[in-house]
Amino acid sequence: MTERPTFVFDGDCAFCSSTARALQRWVGGPADVVAWQRADLTALGLTAAECEEAVQWVDGARRSAGALAFADYLRSAGRPWVLLGRLLALPPVQVVARPVYAWISRNRHRLPGGTPACKLDPPG
Repeated sequence: MTERPTFVFDGDCAFCSSTARALQRWVGGPADVVAWQRADLTALGLTAAECEEAVQWVDGARRSAGALAFADYLRSAGRPWVLLGRLLALPPVQVVARPVYAWISRNRHRLPGGTPACKLDPPG
């Protein structure tokens, strides 16, 4: 495991890369932000399949994915982001956040900054 918290995203997707850069620029925080294609997945305790499915958060033994990974990233960033992260992690908010994240993930090639290369293959 790594010592610093790590936020892992899909570096082959322009939308995901833009989102990761925006997080670093606007939110900051003590976490490493790394494309899964360039990460030591074994050291992080992740698989390529997990990383292809959703963004990942690794902080020691604590791991999360998708919308909850964004919540954990925000909670690590300190004020004022920690409050937004706590809100995003609440179960009633996650009921909405999970399907919103899934929709964004399925449609990332259509979103601003997305390209045809961002399109995910349907599960098979």
